[in-house]
Amino acid sequence: MAKPNPVEFMQQVRQEANKVTWPTRKEVGISSLMVVIFMVVSAIFFFIADSIIRWGVQTLLSFGS
Repeated sequence: MAKPNPVEFMQQVRQEANKVTWPTRKEVGISSLMVVIFMVVSAIFFFIADSIIRWGVQTLLSFGS
């Protein structure tokens, strides 16, 4: 195995870093908004699911008393 040359390595790192395409401000804003919307929808879904399960368990437990 050949010993890596640090200068050559840094040149390769810079070449690869130049290939990276960063998102625009608009793309970041849209992606962030989508994440927030998905979080809200997920929170509502899990709140409703939890409420239904809690109601079902309470109903089942009330039959025993």
